[in-house]
Amino acid sequence: MGSDAPGPASGAGPWETDEAGKWLDGTGPEAGMVVSSRVRLARNLEGHPFPHLLDQAGGEKVLSLAQDVTREINNFGHFGEFKHLRLASLRPLDRRVLVEKHLISPHHAEGGGSRGVILNREGTVSIMVNEEDHFRIQCLSSGLDLAGAYDVAGRIDDLMGERISYAFDPRLGYLTACPTNVGTGLRASVMMHLPALVMTDQAGRVTTAMSKVGVVVRGFFGEGTQASGDYFQISNQITLGRSEASILDDLGAVVREVSRQEAEARESLLRGRRHSLEDRVWRAYGVLGSARILSTDEAMRLLSEVRLGVELGFLPRIPIRVLNRLLVVTRPGYLQRLAGRELAPADRDLRRAELVRRALRSWNGRGGPGRGDPAAGAP
Repeated sequence: MGSDAPGPASGAGPWETDEAGKWLDGTGPEAGMVVSSRVRLARNLEGHPFPHLLDQAGGEKVLSLAQDVTREINNFGHFGEFKHLRLASLRPLDRRVLVEKHLISPHHAEGGGSRGVILNREGTVSIMVNEEDHFRIQCLSSGLDLAGAYDVAGRIDDLMGERISYAFDPRLGYLTACPTNVGTGLRASVMMHLPALVMTDQAGRVTTAMSKVGVVVRGFFGEGTQASGDYFQISNQITLGRSEASILDDLGAVVREVSRQEAEARESLLRGRRHSLEDRVWRAYGVLGSARILSTDEAMRLLSEVRLGVELGFLPRIPIRVLNRLLVVTRPGYLQRLAGRELAPADRDLRRAELVRRALRSWNGRGGPGRGDPAAGAP
């Protein structure tokens, strides 16, 4: 662990991935506006009903196969250590934390039956078992790094494909439970921070334009969620009839264009509303640095404004990785896991405010964490 992270939290689940996840490190191309890249590959077993049609015996057979897959990945030795977890054996709180880390979907966490997930310790690779498809291989990386994420996901897919017969049609490609994933089965997405486009009332125009070129915009936790704290997930919508390379290239081009428009919006704010913008981000910094109660939504909104202030040079140089990780560790489930027990909403708001205060106090403009503060940065 780096110097900006505390020790392991009490009450951690049975498989502790790396802190909040290395995909939040704030590195990689376009890291100022692009938090992370994710590549997901949907795969199904030949001759088996899709998960929503599986009976209990069929679901258990897929889970057993997932155990074999985990052993094969670990024996291969090139991807680090993985472990398979059966979701039914996890506490609801542990499942919630996995959602907050973006390692499983809300749908997967809430569903019953024979469901599982295969995870690496770094919190960058997860394979959902019996979600919408039998296997959903996903890799997360920091910044705009779709090629790097696809490389890892693709190599794991190849390794699994040597031992599993995938449902594949020579004309259509990989067969999936949802028709929109048929073909490559590839869904690539990028999480972007776009506060200036929101402040200048251009976000709606930009998202509408993206929908016309086969790109969909979703909220912080993906499908079915709303944008929060000016964070948006941008992903491809079409997989059939497209190659993996063209999907990644086209999405990358869209992201770079959106980054350009966000940069222009920031310049416009600096030219026309500099003083009010400075006042806004300093107020956000002041509230976060002194508040005793913070709700999830308020923390997301104020952290977004502080991040913008840091990127524009108004505020102390708090590392982007610290602000990124605060987005995860201030979520309700993660806060409760840090506490080692379930907390009432009012108690979560108190602990959230304390965690943020300590993290910001640690980075006091001297280029590093304050001495003796175990919350220097975020977990």
